[in-house]
Amino acid sequence: MTAASAGQALISLHNVVKQYETAAGAYTALRGINLTIDRGEFVAIVGKSGSGKSTLINMITGIDRSTSGEVRVAGENLGKLNEGKLAVWRGRTIGIIFQFFQLLPTLTVAENVMLPMDFCDIGTARERRERAAALLARMDLSEEQANKLPMALSGGQQQRVAIARALANDPPLLVADEPTGNLDSRTADSIFHLFEELAAQGKTVVMVTHDNDLASRASRAVIVADGQIVDAPAA
Repeated sequence: MTAASAGQALISLHNVVKQYETAAGAYTALRGINLTIDRGEFVAIVGKSGSGKSTLINMITGIDRSTSGEVRVAGENLGKLNEGKLAVWRGRTIGIIFQFFQLLPTLTVAENVMLPMDFCDIGTARERRERAAALLARMDLSEEQANKLPMALSGGQQQRVAIARALANDPPLLVADEPTGNLDSRTADSIFHLFEELAAQGKTVVMVTHDNDLASRASRAVIVADGQIVDAPAA
């Protein structure tokens, strides 16, 4: 049974430290982080600006590497993977959702959703188009909207496209960095409800948020301050 199997940790951080070298000297962004997240959990990461939330997310996604300690996600020790293997692993294992959507403006909505499948060479061209259409329909986006450029859609619709793109390769883990921070409260609630549904269907969802009300609706909230976890109730 792998680390990603049901009932075991999908994410495990052990004594993770992250330091950056600055003109003023070494800056410690994370100080001995220990965190376990199980498959199917919906976890909110909460903290003030500069608390270490984004650095913690970057450890989990492999966007950045720890100075010391161990990061394991879906059975892989990320510190053991070179950049090429890490990129392929990330493309198949993690769907990342950003506050400002990060959709490519010159590609249609459907083409944006197909990108992760193209990168990982998953399926035929026809299968990719069909999967993109199915995911967009699941996000309540019509075929007509699928053929538009992203800027022709509202902010909430663009975030739904970003979620569809994150689901393209059917990853076990979704990581969302302030996904509702650029949306009005009604649209934010709708997007949050989508994450709840995805977690109920077995996806592990890790969401960074400043919104304490939304965080309280997650399975649990992990509170970060000064590079340390100050509260992380058991799953």
